Amino acid sequence: MVRRFFYGIMDIIRSKDNSKVKRLTLLHDRKKAAKEGLVFIEGTRLCEDALLSGVKPVTFVFCENKKDLADELIRKYDISCEITVLSQECFEKVASTVNPQGIAMVVREPDMGSDIPFRGKDDIYLCLEELQDPGNLGTVIRLADAFDFTAVILVKGTADPFNEKVLRASMGSVWHLPILKVDSVDSVFEFCKKHDIRTLAAHLKGAPIEKAEITLPSCYFIGNEGNGLTDSCSSRCDTMVKITMQGKAESLNAASAASIIGYILSTKRT
Repeated sequence: MVRRFFYGIMDIIRSKDNSKVKRLTLLHDRKKAAKEGLVFIEGTRLCEDALLSGVKPVTFVFCENKKDLADELIRKYDISCEITVLSQECFEKVASTVNPQGIAMVVREPDMGSDIPFRGKDDIYLCLEELQDPGNLGTVIRLADAFDFTAVILVKGTADPFNEKVLRASMGSVWHLPILKVDSVDSVFEFCKKHDIRTLAAHLKGAPIEKAEITLPSCYFIGNEGNGLTDSCSSRCDTMVKITMQGKAESLNAASAASIIGYILSTKRT
C-alpha cells in the first residue's frame, strides 16, 4: 500500500534516458496514449479535479521538490498505484507546460461509448460536428457541465476530449458528464426522433433565437469553426437558430455561440 512508502528511501529518477521518463514523454502523443487507453494529466488543479471526480490513477508522478504536496494528495485521496518520483530536470522533460507544477498522473481513458442516455423531459444535449479547436471543445464541455447537460456528443472529426489543451480548458468538467463519440449525426437524429427530442441547428440563416420555438428536451448542433454545420445536418434539424447581434462582428466563435444557446435552453427547464 502507498502508506508504506517512505520518500526518503524511494528511488528518485534522475536520468532523462530512464525508460519511465521516456514512456511518460511518449504519452503526450494522444494517438499513442489513446491506443493504450491512457490519458496524461499534468498540474495540481487538473490532477485534483480528476481525483475529486473519483478517477483512479494508474501512475502518480511528482517532482522530488513537491514531496509534501504529493504526500498530502496521496493520503487525501487514498492513492494506491505506481508512484514515480522524478528529479526537477526529468519532470521538466515529461511536462508539457512552460512552468510545470511538479504533479502529474496517468489515468485510464473513460469508456465513452456511443449509447446516448435519456433522463427525461428536461434533457439538453449538445452535438458537435467536427469542432476542431481544443480550446473551444474544452470550453464547450465546461459549459455543458455548468448547465447540467445530459450529454455532449462528438461526431467523428471533432477534437479529442482528452487532449491536454481540452483538459485544461474544461477545468475538470471532462470527468463530470457523459461525453460520447458517434461516427455520424445519423444515430443522433434517430435517438432524438425516438424520444421526441427537438433538434436545433446553430446557423447564420436561422431565425433569431429569441423568436424561435424552443422546448425541452432539446439537442442543439454546433459545427466546425470555419465552415459551420454541414447542410446535410442543418437541413434535418427541426429549427435553425441564430444569435442576434447589434455590433459589427459577423459571427461568434463556436464556444461563445454554444454557451449562449446552452444558457437559453437551460432557462426553459421547469
